[in-house]
Amino acid sequence: MKNFLDQDFLLETNTAKTLYHNFAAKLPIIDYHCHLPPNQIADDSNFKNLTQIWLYGDHYKWRAMRANGIPEKYITGDASDYEKFEKWAETVPYTLRNPLYHWTHLELQRYFDVYDILSPATARKIYDECTAKLQTPEYSVRRLIQKMHVESIGTTDDPLDDLLSHQKIKADGFSVKVLPSFRPDKAMNADHVPEFNTYIKKLAVISGQQITNFNQFLDALKGRHDFFAQQGCTVSDHGLEQLYCEEYTDNEIESIFTKILDQQVLTSAEVLKFKSCMLINLAVWDHEKGWVQQYHVGALRNTNTRLLDQLGPDTGFDSIGDFSQAAGLSKFLNKLDSTNRLTKTILYNLNPADNEMLAAMAGNFNDGTIAGKIQFGAAWWFLDQKHGIIDQINSLSNMGLLGRFIGMITDSRSFLSYPRHEYFRRILCNLIGNDVENGELPADTEWLGKMVENICYFNALKYFNS
Repeated sequence: MKNFLDQDFLLETNTAKTLYHNFAAKLPIIDYHCHLPPNQIADDSNFKNLTQIWLYGDHYKWRAMRANGIPEKYITGDASDYEKFEKWAETVPYTLRNPLYHWTHLELQRYFDVYDILSPATARKIYDECTAKLQTPEYSVRRLIQKMHVESIGTTDDPLDDLLSHQKIKADGFSVKVLPSFRPDKAMNADHVPEFNTYIKKLAVISGQQITNFNQFLDALKGRHDFFAQQGCTVSDHGLEQLYCEEYTDNEIESIFTKILDQQVLTSAEVLKFKSCMLINLAVWDHEKGWVQQYHVGALRNTNTRLLDQLGPDTGFDSIGDFSQAAGLSKFLNKLDSTNRLTKTILYNLNPADNEMLAAMAGNFNDGTIAGKIQFGAAWWFLDQKHGIIDQINSLSNMGLLGRFIGMITDSRSFLSYPRHEYFRRILCNLIGNDVENGELPADTEWLGKMVENICYFNALKYFNS
């Protein structure tokens, strides 16, 4: 029987152990998509205690605590930080076989050298030991990032962001490259006209120009796209239910935008036309600059309206959606490709039923100009767990070229989330190792080791021109 989380955790064969320990484990991390707050990196903050770094903003843990019957007071409410941690410690034993159980103990081990199992019996000891370490210079935000051998980070930033934090990080000469990503979801939010009008007014102020028609709106937003590029941005990102590609005319879009400015509610057809127009324009700008564009599709967001009204978005009430993806995605990519305006693209899928479809779709638009130009992206959110990672790798392997895959992301708001890269690397090496020892792959350690290194690091390095 193996020991829990020992050095060969998740590695079932000798080949898997060789691939992980000799090739994967030593590589730095390129975290090309996450939600880390750049202001905390700029300030090189120290967290006051383990609750603040571990539980604040972590809706994965919040969902588990709610499922365990923990009142909201101890999750996002006014309970003390230690009381909240106690309730998390009560919940952890019930997370067995949930990835949170592995992540929790990997993070305690890798960051704090704590090997105790978290439970109510160990909560006080672990909290005090980790909190004491968090007060020291070695546990500032930047040192935590460096501790995990992170080489570069792609944050997620609204077009209206001034990017002052990124400028400060660069000016300070921080050894880790921290670059913004252009996330224009709010700039096409025609579903919610009042909120969208507020956004348009802010865009007018920050761009210093009047916005009374659609072309002026596009010009102002294009100015922000240019500004991001000047600050080193080479990546865009979108969080969508599905890709929209409705037919529209310029006159229709101008009429729709006028209705938005007049605070009129749009029809469903008008919303889809407007979003389709925006996605095409944004993709064209990305192609002009040679950026990488990312599309996260399939999330059904804000399903619990009662708690959404109480707590706001991104608090743990989103789910896997079952939207129809293939037709719109194919039409959208083809519209760009047919005019040679399709840039490097990563497609992330949240519904496991769509894995094979998205993996196959990516292959339709690889054109031989760039290895792995269209990527079936890493398992994310609800699929960022052992079986989800295995399923994504298997779908990619069956439909495309695993050897050209650009690997893992954290997609996280937590500075303690980097062991997820280790988690992925161990799972990858175990899959390949099992195939070798089952006689399904040749025992060519040199070539397999090179492939593992490429997937874990070098493919992303080349893809993003890091």
